[in-house]
Amino acid sequence: MLHTGPVRRVWTGVLLIGLVMGGCAAPDPEDVRTDPADSPRVTERPARGVGSFEPAPVATDPEPVWVVGEDPLPLRPDGFGEVLPTPEVLVDRRLPTAGDLDAPRADEFESSIAPIDDEVRALMGETWQEGCPVPLEDLRYVTMSFWGFDGDHHTGEMVLHHDVAADVVWVFEQLHAEQFPLEEMRLITTADLEAPATGDGNNTAAFVCRSIRGGSSWSEHSFGRAVDINPFHNPYIRDDVVLPERASAYLDRDDHRPGMVQPGDVVVESFAAVGWYWGGDWSSPDYMHFSLTGR
Repeated sequence: MLHTGPVRRVWTGVLLIGLVMGGCAAPDPEDVRTDPADSPRVTERPARGVGSFEPAPVATDPEPVWVVGEDPLPLRPDGFGEVLPTPEVLVDRRLPTAGDLDAPRADEFESSIAPIDDEVRALMGETWQEGCPVPLEDLRYVTMSFWGFDGDHHTGEMVLHHDVAADVVWVFEQLHAEQFPLEEMRLITTADLEAPATGDGNNTAAFVCRSIRGGSSWSEHSFGRAVDINPFHNPYIRDDVVLPERASAYLDRDDHRPGMVQPGDVVVESFAAVGWYWGGDWSSPDYMHFSLTGR
């Protein structure tokens, strides 16, 4: 699980990133693979710099209710943060989106797929190093439109393996069409790797070079063939571990709130259509996690 800290943002309403490390053995779900109906429409890469759910209300109180990444958690002997009750302001989390990329030019879905250039490589920082199981030339920088909980249209970014980039873009085009809300979609950085555990991360992200949690083999995130969706709304659960650590309010999967991934919804079905598996089917569920191999 990655925790954010140094890159801090203040919300006048509620809270940042958490890329939980998938590494549990998944059961083999039924193969419902189909061919994507259309290849994604690729447009030029946006410059750095813009549904069916209730958008977040516009706050007028100048005092922040929640400061993202500002409150480090006490650490457990296993290195994770202590699992704490979800703050009331995050129980139905619908935070506005902030980011560095220009907003889409229209409400239509836009995307781009490009090789890793010097600017993107610098942003990735220590998330890729010599010795990682995939060379940089096999990775792609991807941008995609998404709808935020604020009801606005945004541009997100992630790094993926070149052989899955088009399929993943197609999946997010389906999410966009259904206005499935995402809070954040940005690159994982060195700052994220070095941040203390705060348990309030919520970044939809893909590539980071690391071993599986508690093991020595490479995570599927290390190959750019795994994606985590709204981690706070869709936590990882194993025994007394909950990641992100403040997301306990989302353990009740029958209490459906916007941003949650549910069996049979557009997220699960779209990933299944391109042959990916969902960690929500695991014995220790990882509701945020989708991967090509089911690991």
